[in-house]
Amino acid sequence: LARNLLNHLPSNASSSPPPSPRPPPSSSPLSSSVEPEADALQWALPHNKAESYDVNDVICRVVDGGELLEVHSQWASNVVIGFGRVDGHVVGIVANQPRNLAGVLDSDASTKAARFVRLCDAFNVPIVTFVDVPGFLPGSSEEHRGIIRHGAKLLYAYAEAQVPKICVVLRKAYGGAYCVMSSKMLGADFNYAWPTAEIAVMGAKPAVEILHDVGALCPLQLAALEAEYANEHCTPIEAARKGYIDAIIQPKHTRRVISADLAALRSSPPPTIHAAFHRKKHGCMPL
Repeated sequence: LARNLLNHLPSNASSSPPPSPRPPPSSSPLSSSVEPEADALQWALPHNKAESYDVNDVICRVVDGGELLEVHSQWASNVVIGFGRVDGHVVGIVANQPRNLAGVLDSDASTKAARFVRLCDAFNVPIVTFVDVPGFLPGSSEEHRGIIRHGAKLLYAYAEAQVPKICVVLRKAYGGAYCVMSSKMLGADFNYAWPTAEIAVMGAKPAVEILHDVGALCPLQLAALEAEYANEHCTPIEAARKGYIDAIIQPKHTRRVISADLAALRSSPPPTIHAAFHRKKHGCMPL
């Protein structure tokens, strides 16, 4: 395990992670064909939006050889972090795990993801984020634990990271939890959404309960109002129109799009920050 982990990291913070000596030949970003594993992404999500799934099924169809080196898997399992490769080049993966706690962000998950994002940024590892988050975990227990402070750690980590950042919204992306998951507002280089994405302040059902007097409405009226809200506010089309995402992509094209973006970002000039300033100055993250 230690050897495998070190194979995904550079020898020091001034260099980049070593690429695989033999990247898969079929993963060219210019290829127009769809690989069988990538094609399987079309059916990776259940038809029932309330049904959970294993986000590892999505990740392993994007990274080379379906190999993800997951780290801290026994802690805060509602978020998945780990290393993989795309076209032989190392990437850090951050993903919500709907199979556990529906993928919500709590204090531990926020801290776990934030620490990993800062590790990737320290060692020049690009970050690919897969989002399916219904929000922050509510309740007085989380409030007493400092969920706002821990959530701010993740927001700060993404905002400060200067490595390439690519985000793909798979399904739910609600409220402040979506904002802290490598959103466009935090400086992500590319943001995409699958057609199944729901990017909004909240889901249709709680929104209707807030906006309308549900006690005076029959079930059919409630269903109609929920459908109207979902069609108007919970679609990736609306998010694209407002500039929150760059494009809506088919699931089977996810690997190819990420591969092309990473190749473009590798050839782009470094951030225009004075080297001496960057070495000596830093912000004050929420601790």
